[in-house]
Amino acid sequence: MLPLSRSWNPQTNNVYRPVTSMDFPDRRTVNVLLTALLFAVMLAIIYIARTVIIIFAFSILFAYLIDPIVRFLQRHSLFLRNLRGPHVAEAYLALLILIVLTVHGLAPQFIPRLGRLIRESPAVMEDIYSGDIAVTMGHRNGWDEAQSLRAKSLLQQRRENIRTLVESVRQFLSVAFGGILLIPILSLFFLSDGERLANDVIHMVSTRETHDTVRALAADLNDMLRHYIRAKVILAVLSLLFCSVAMLFLGYPRVLALGLMAGVLEFIPVAGWITALITIITVGLVAHSHWIWMAALLGLWRMVMDYLIAPRVMGHELEIHPLLAIFTVMVGGAVGGIVGIYLSVPLVAALRVVWHRFSQPHPQNSAGLPAIADSSVAPGK
Repeated sequence: MLPLSRSWNPQTNNVYRPVTSMDFPDRRTVNVLLTALLFAVMLAIIYIARTVIIIFAFSILFAYLIDPIVRFLQRHSLFLRNLRGPHVAEAYLALLILIVLTVHGLAPQFIPRLGRLIRESPAVMEDIYSGDIAVTMGHRNGWDEAQSLRAKSLLQQRRENIRTLVESVRQFLSVAFGGILLIPILSLFFLSDGERLANDVIHMVSTRETHDTVRALAADLNDMLRHYIRAKVILAVLSLLFCSVAMLFLGYPRVLALGLMAGVLEFIPVAGWITALITIITVGLVAHSHWIWMAALLGLWRMVMDYLIAPRVMGHELEIHPLLAIFTVMVGGAVGGIVGIYLSVPLVAALRVVWHRFSQPHPQNSAGLPAIADSSVAPGK
């Protein structure tokens, strides 16, 4: 039992209220509970809105990727040098032309074939659900009637599983396609008004006493993201050069288009290099090139890239140990899949920047304020 104390009223000379020595809940306990509740609500909101947050994160990274091109066009422009909007449009137009030329170089009939595939996909899916596709494939490949019937029966038994899998793939592709269309549009805002948006966020989250510190932290994060995008560009160029030279020696057709595709897909973890591998092997198989040697070289290149080149490039640009980079990517893949692989390294680098900013003493200027790095805080300057 808690000990009791009595409050004394000297005017009436009476004891008027027994009070426990520990009132519950006290103010400190209430503050802790409210903080924990607020933290839980924020985590719930982040989880519910994770798709939107991921799209915005990729939009910011895409803006950092396009920003050097915009700056180059702005510096070497004879007209409208002080305006950023026209040069952003020029960069997007150049990127669109590059995509069209790459697709046309890989497969001139790609668009018509894709349209025909989309039109025929409902009928094909119905054949898969009913199992009739097994009979059709059996006639084409010389199966006997018993084999065709067994395959058809297997498809009919797995109909619901196949339907669930197809629906999951369809939802993923719709979200991915929507993100691919939305990311460049959102990046336009970061490229055009990135600095103003960053300043608004700094004013919103900082007070008068912490404004300079938050601004310095934003400058450090901006510099880190520039180094991260530079590392990704270096890896993409290395993949482009390796694939192009290997295909040139092995007698592949459309070497430049395939090399460009491999370099661009290097920005997409896992799915990117798998897509490049399948495309290159398929082209080699159709063109009767040395596709077996190419598959072996690509497999060797992937191991060298993932466990030697990429960790060292990322470690050098972001100032983290290569082993930590490998561990970060593996943990990110286990937690968040492809998105986790891509965002794990910049997230750890951002945490490192925040830790160093608030854990180490900073030099003071003549006014007694922390020194601020001389760099912009967003790509839209």
